[in-house]
Amino acid sequence: MKQISTKGIILSRINYGEADRIITILTPDYGKIRLIAKGVRKIKSKLAGGIELFAVSHITYINGRGEIGTLISTRLICYYNFISSDLNRTMAGYEMIKQLNRATEEISETEYFNVLETSFSALDDLTIGLDLIQNWFAIQMLRLSGQSPNTNRDSLGKALSAGTSYTFSFDSMSFVPHQNGSFNINHIKILRLGLNNNSPKALQRITGIDDLSKEITPLVQTMFRTYIRL
Repeated sequence: MKQISTKGIILSRINYGEADRIITILTPDYGKIRLIAKGVRKIKSKLAGGIELFAVSHITYINGRGEIGTLISTRLICYYNFISSDLNRTMAGYEMIKQLNRATEEISETEYFNVLETSFSALDDLTIGLDLIQNWFAIQMLRLSGQSPNTNRDSLGKALSAGTSYTFSFDSMSFVPHQNGSFNINHIKILRLGLNNNSPKALQRITGIDDLSKEITPLVQTMFRTYIRL
């Protein structure tokens, strides 16, 4: 049978039998795949090192006759070890894995892999704010699902502008001019830059980004829960 090689990120691991595991892997080339890693729970298993969470690995597998293939070999490419050094970042990483796994179909676009890999890299950098990373992940998931907020025009079709306060309409996914609104053009710029796929590391350079990220967290997370299938 033909062997297939690609990069992968572990989304889930389920113990199977006495020493095996069923693993779900996100790849840039083949979307989500399910594989059996035989004997991986044995102490001397050569597969174990390449199926760690919060890591990118090179994997080789063969397709099975059913839905589950067989993992042949693994090689660790990058392990984001600083994620596990901080409990909040560890929990955020677990949540991203779970959310992406639930929200994507069996075949997913390459960009989902890129989003998760970039999120891991950001979580591993302790200088980047956690609110910023979680918001960036949510914004990317909204973008990939076709549910991006309108960051160019308000609910009346007018260009969003400085000096105007806004509320937000979840029905139209647009900002609404309001004299007592909680959002301004700076909040909107952060959303716009995130949707344009600027990485969390790039956004971290913006003056006042930590405060702005905290202020838009309720909005971004509510959009995410409203429009992403979990």
